[in-house]
Amino acid sequence: MVENNDINKILEEKLYCIGCGALIQDTDKDKAGYTPKSAIEKGLESGELYCQRCFRLRHYNEIQPVDVSDDEFLHLLGKIGDTDSLVVYVVDIFDVNGSIIPGIQRFVGNNPILVVGNKVDLLPSSFKESKIKDWLRQMMNKAGIKPIDIELVSAKTNRSVDDLLEVIKKYQKNRDVYVVGVTNVGKSTLINQIIHQASGQEQVITTSKFPGTTLDMIKIPLDDGHDLIDTPGVIHASQMAHYLSPKDLKYVSPQKRIKPKVYQLNDGQTLFLGAIGRFDYVKGPKTGFTVYVDNNLMIHRTKTENADEFFDKHAGELLNPPLGKENVVPLQRHEFKVEDTSDLVIEGLGWVTVPKGSIIAGWAPKGVSVLIRKAMF
Repeated sequence: MVENNDINKILEEKLYCIGCGALIQDTDKDKAGYTPKSAIEKGLESGELYCQRCFRLRHYNEIQPVDVSDDEFLHLLGKIGDTDSLVVYVVDIFDVNGSIIPGIQRFVGNNPILVVGNKVDLLPSSFKESKIKDWLRQMMNKAGIKPIDIELVSAKTNRSVDDLLEVIKKYQKNRDVYVVGVTNVGKSTLINQIIHQASGQEQVITTSKFPGTTLDMIKIPLDDGHDLIDTPGVIHASQMAHYLSPKDLKYVSPQKRIKPKVYQLNDGQTLFLGAIGRFDYVKGPKTGFTVYVDNNLMIHRTKTENADEFFDKHAGELLNPPLGKENVVPLQRHEFKVEDTSDLVIEGLGWVTVPKGSIIAGWAPKGVSVLIRKAMF
């Protein structure tokens, strides 16, 4: 039996996964090469040391997400640009702006991009899919992305995954398929659904390196002899997930269909979205504002003139997440004059639909994007 101290010494000498070649480490679950100490011990004894990701891939045909930096990801996209392939670009329909990969069209070269809006099951049932598709296409076009098509799915519930596979076949045209996306868009869940439907056999999935990189790519064989290739997820520094603990994340990561909340506000009133977001109605007539956030997130209304004091007194307690005064971070203000009906978006948290002619302000932790976009509805 290998002792913990012995494992630590062995890790200092560098061990590599025999599946993907990643450097074995036991400290960060979200980074490539993560392997629990108990699994390292068993791997050393058997002579077959796999990282946790490859172990689950090998034994359960299940993919676990691995995150990479912006630079690594852009290098990876450039490699895809050197191929002749179809690019499936997965976005979180609840956090479209946080899902945008700047310059993706340029990096993937002439390869066509099929945009997949995931988590469509979270949107209110009154939202029509055809309108969501039109709106999503406009959002993509504004970001310089010209998709050949747009599909809406729910990887979690398996909704429309069959349809997506048919659309992939339509545009694939005897090429490999690369699946890309930022972290937390549900890309790995979608890939796992595809694996479940497309294979079911053991060890049909293989791992290898992206040419010229240390990043592993996971290949899922398709019927025509080509592969569907999963890529690591790029980390967006502007995502709200970076400012919350896993415990607090559950309050901003919807798992069920969102129930919009309507607030009749006079100017000079403020809504606190826990202690991680704030909405001020600066100027305009009394009117309704619709808030789209996780159903569990507590919303508190107060007068704007009292809002700073209210935040200082209650953040981390009455106003949460985050829980605990020590976890509270200052919020930064962003003011907008709204010409048309728009959404004020706090990336990774949700949005507030604002009527035209209003002056408003959105607040979020420094580094989290706050912006105005065309209203989803």
